Amino acid sequence: MQIDTSRARAPLSAVLGPTNTGKTHLAMERMLAHGSGVIGFPLRLLARENYDRAVKEKGVSQVALVTGEEKIVPAHARYYLTTVESMPTDRTFDFVAIDEIQMCADADRGHIFTDRLLNYRGTQETMFLGAETIRGVIQALVPETEFHTRPRLSTLRYTGYKKLTRLKPRSCIVAFSANDVYSIAELIRRQSGGAAIVMGALSPRTRNAQVDMFQSGEVDFLVATDAVGMGLNMDVDHVALAATRKFDGRIMRDLQPSELAQIAGRAGRHMNDGSFGTTGEVTGLGASAVEAVENHTFAPLPFVYWRNSDLAFGSLKKLKSSLAERPEHAALRRAREADDERMLDTLMTNDAVMATATTADSVKLLWEVARIPDFRQIQTDEHPQLLARIYEQLTSSEARISSDWISERVKRIHNLDGDIDTLMARIAAIRTWTFVAHQSGWLGEPQHWQEQTRAIEDGLSDALHERLTQRFVDKRTSQLVKTLKDDVPLATALHDDGALEVEGHHLGQLSGFRFVATESDTSLAAKVLDSAAGKALRGKIADRISMFEADADGAFTFSADGRINWRGEPVARFVKGAEMLHPRISVLTSDLLEFEQKERIEARLQTWANDLVRDRLGLLLAAREAPLQGVARGLVFQLTECLGALPRHEAESEIKALTKEDRHELRRFGIRIGRHLIYIPTLLRPAAAELSVLLWGVFEDSDPLLPPPPAGRVSLRREKHEPEGWLRAAGFRPAGTLFVRADMLERLAEMAWKRLEAAKGPFEGNEEFLSLAGCSAADLAGILSSLGFQADKDGKWVPKSWRNRAGNRAKKVQPAAMPQAPQNQAPQRQAPQPALSASASPGAVPLSPTEGLGAKPTQKRRPPKRFKKRETTPHHTSQQAAKQKDQHSGRPRAAGIDPDNPFAKLMELKFKS
Repeated sequence: MQIDTSRARAPLSAVLGPTNTGKTHLAMERMLAHGSGVIGFPLRLLARENYDRAVKEKGVSQVALVTGEEKIVPAHARYYLTTVESMPTDRTFDFVAIDEIQMCADADRGHIFTDRLLNYRGTQETMFLGAETIRGVIQALVPETEFHTRPRLSTLRYTGYKKLTRLKPRSCIVAFSANDVYSIAELIRRQSGGAAIVMGALSPRTRNAQVDMFQSGEVDFLVATDAVGMGLNMDVDHVALAATRKFDGRIMRDLQPSELAQIAGRAGRHMNDGSFGTTGEVTGLGASAVEAVENHTFAPLPFVYWRNSDLAFGSLKKLKSSLAERPEHAALRRAREADDERMLDTLMTNDAVMATATTADSVKLLWEVARIPDFRQIQTDEHPQLLARIYEQLTSSEARISSDWISERVKRIHNLDGDIDTLMARIAAIRTWTFVAHQSGWLGEPQHWQEQTRAIEDGLSDALHERLTQRFVDKRTSQLVKTLKDDVPLATALHDDGALEVEGHHLGQLSGFRFVATESDTSLAAKVLDSAAGKALRGKIADRISMFEADADGAFTFSADGRINWRGEPVARFVKGAEMLHPRISVLTSDLLEFEQKERIEARLQTWANDLVRDRLGLLLAAREAPLQGVARGLVFQLTECLGALPRHEAESEIKALTKEDRHELRRFGIRIGRHLIYIPTLLRPAAAELSVLLWGVFEDSDPLLPPPPAGRVSLRREKHEPEGWLRAAGFRPAGTLFVRADMLERLAEMAWKRLEAAKGPFEGNEEFLSLAGCSAADLAGILSSLGFQADKDGKWVPKSWRNRAGNRAKKVQPAAMPQAPQNQAPQRQAPQPALSASASPGAVPLSPTEGLGAKPTQKRRPPKRFKKRETTPHHTSQQAAKQKDQHSGRPRAAGIDPDNPFAKLMELKFKS
């Protein structure tokens, strides 16, 4: 092919430069200064954007919009805004401009731009707009072109890698697949309230609605495909590349530096500087690519794609031959097979089509049908089959597409239900019929179908915008953020139940003195708290604190985890103090409280806590504060450290040293000195035990704090994760394999010694013991063993101090003779005998008849029966025999009896007298 460059042409100019140089603005001014004009854009989105600008200046009657799926052509239109493919070829214009002329090098659509570069001219002026990289190609193909270089109006700099969550507002994140766009937008919604979406598959109506949200500040982030790089003018400060590889329809490939610059150049507008960087899985760009983008220096294009536009329609063979023609110029390269050529090849395999396409008109019509775009891009036989049906009807006797047939298919699409992908598929489907409706002579009522398909697309577009907004924008929060930016006084309402409304939006709940946002799973909740909720609540928090201080103690409660609640809402927690009985109070963190306000809250709760301890543990506090002296004061101190239950053997020396007055004082404070424990029975009540467990856990920094044992339980089996101190704080003490409540342990000991006394020897651990201890027979053995008893060979229980000398076994109690009084003397009156339980209690100290608060007086015993004096062998003197007799029954004393036992001493004195 020989390119004709000899004929006279109107002035040609090429305005080249990077993004944000005002090239499109210049072309619009030049066109509107002429009597007529047309500008071809690479995207219908750009055509629609500039159409709106032209309408504002010239009026709707003067401006036309022509794209593959949309035609708005007033009768007297003089200015046309079109896609490059849709530029009218049946009329002339004073001014012609081709935007993004470097698209001549695009492998799929480049041949169309190249055709316009070579053949489309204005009668008075022609202008090419694009990147500097195409200068050499234009000089080679159109040497008469006058070149103008325009510098970028603002600076573009590289800022490196940033996480998605750290990107600043007014950023655009660019990815190259719908799935990546969706996932990024989802993350931004959770972190920052929402993002607008821009993709090539969106209709102009949807795209404009999304961009308006970004432009108005309703959302601060835009997530887009590389469609954003084609001249879309938005107030973007930063472009973050989430990918640098894309699928170009054939293969996955890396983007060239010039392509990266086309996208990154969207940052900054007019005189505002912009920045670009990477995010997501793209950790950075190479130094050479960064330098090229910042300095706008790229390798020149070596060639552009070309396809013969002067087609022969004499036959299908001639059509294919003309399409296959190769260029003769070195700057042109044969375009790879385009979609329309593939559709033509597929249609030519249809016998019915081949039988019809026999004339020049029928071949030309078949080519026009093959050029119907596959907007759905489903890559199946469905689209070729649809084209075959359309061609069949256009070549029928009616020479029209049946209205019933198209109506049936359009109705299937007119459904506003479904998710984002479903709606986008329907928009793509309706675009096919919109394209068909705009083909001259194909329909009987073209205007009707143009209006109907346009209305359906608008409805689907609105529904898609709504779904995108619902999924990727927190509408409530974004509107609130916009209000905050405008610094307008907020209309706030705090209801009695703590619900907060700002500008009619329910933001969350005021819980105590903290604000709990409705969207607690997003970091944006914290921003709302700092701004909207903070402004709304800080003015009301003072009144709430005054009400808090005036509230009665009944409004405050505490939970097992150490939190303090006010009217059921947590406001503070117990923390470790200097003493176990005096914990400190710490207010829960809240951005709404000033330091002085926190101190007021803590002071009120400290007073309540002190009263709480005094109410539930009052006897212990009273004993500690009483003016006791000496050993009594020391005993109370030990009792306080153990929260009211102290093993007796740990204070044996103090007990022995107590005076009568000391004992009286201790009984006055409810302190009971039992056989095994010193304890305060009132501290074993559920309310007191609940507080004791909490105080112990807070003081010991237990993590986590454990709740008190279930109320009513008298014995428990300790689990591995449960510290022993927790059970001791609740008033339980170890007894064999169990922990038994202190008062129950004392009652069991008392019962055992009474049974021993009543049986005058070994006794059985019957059901009464099991019921009192709330345990099994196996566990009872351990409890009785811990109380100083052991089982004999018959399975009965005796004190451990009664042991068989030979076999170390327990021996049944046998009556023994007591010394007889002389016959010439009156029988002496016997002193009351001490209780068996006191004499055999391990480590026990003799008790007075009134020992311990609530202890029963020691019962008087009948004098022991008298027996005949047992003869002794010569080897044993009477004195030795007396020493071997048991203190109680007069029998020989069993081995193992403590010779220092006071009851044994008492019996010896009686025998000596």
